[in-house]
Amino acid sequence: MSKTVKVKTIEQNDNVSLYSICFNGDEESEFEKFLSEFRNNAKLNEEYRRILVAINHIVEKGALERFFRPEGKMKDNVCALSIDTHRLRLYCLRISNQILFVGNGGEKNSRTYQENDLLKGYVIDLQKFDELLKKAQKTGEISIEKNIIVGIENKIFEL
Repeated sequence: MSKTVKVKTIEQNDNVSLYSICFNGDEESEFEKFLSEFRNNAKLNEEYRRILVAINHIVEKGALERFFRPEGKMKDNVCALSIDTHRLRLYCLRISNQILFVGNGGEKNSRTYQENDLLKGYVIDLQKFDELLKKAQKTGEISIEKNIIVGIENKIFEL
């Protein structure tokens, strides 16, 4: 079954633009779903707060490479926030120091994300979306100007 994806702007300033994706006409983005799911989770509250602090640092300083660790394959931009959390993961697409797509995530209770179907699904969705973004940029449907993706506001992607 194919999914449609729209992009939602989460935060935009001179340093960085944070985007997230919404599936099949959802108003709530994947990042907002992550926030809703873990906001009141007592077991993971400390790790959740660390992720929020990291997001605030990114908003202030930009999506610098040192804030992330690669999670996908060599050819994609999928990463996770590189914070000292042992169980909670937030997956992202780091396009540049000024553009970041914050995705979804969850509790990592296996050695790798590939061993957890939910986390693997989030990573695969971001990998597919990353490919579509690159293709749209090549064809000129979208363009990146500093910290803004021009033409993405009303674009619908087929995953």
